[in-house]
Amino acid sequence: MNEEIIIAGFGGQGVLSMGMILCYAGMIENKEVSWMPSYGPEMRGGTANVTVILSDERISSPILTEYDTAIILNQQSMDKFEASVKPGGLLIYDGNGISRHPERTDIRIFRIDAADEAAKLGLAKIFNMIVLGGYLKVNPIVELENVIKGLKKSLPERYHHMIPDNEKAILRGMEIIHPVD
Repeated sequence: MNEEIIIAGFGGQGVLSMGMILCYAGMIENKEVSWMPSYGPEMRGGTANVTVILSDERISSPILTEYDTAIILNQQSMDKFEASVKPGGLLIYDGNGISRHPERTDIRIFRIDAADEAAKLGLAKIFNMIVLGGYLKVNPIVELENVIKGLKKSLPERYHHMIPDNEKAILRGMEIIHPVD
């Protein structure tokens, strides 16, 4: 197994955290992992993305130009990374703020309205966990129990009281993701 992922959006959407949690879950499962963030100097509100690789074998380089999966959370990222998904790959996007929807026919495309769902739940900070849940439903590359353990490792202890809400958000994301025809 070798999964090469780009997660991209605005700073403050939890892009880097989502990648970190996937990496922790992968380490718990004895996978080789790579986490390579990229963000502008403004961070919150600027563009941010992270390349994550999970593999059963050693990872030769964290630098990629094509991805098995793209998780897209804003229009700028859609414009930049849609073409970088390998044929047969996976693109997941949140519809909030997307004006040009993905157009490729050689990849699997799923939509998850995580921003709307987080707003309904009154928990904007769990937006990224809804997205992560959707991804894990479509591509269960790590076990849910290890994602929760990864969440505990990546969250500062003062936020551990939010872990049950995060777990609910992951499960909700698994329910609301849907393929795009």
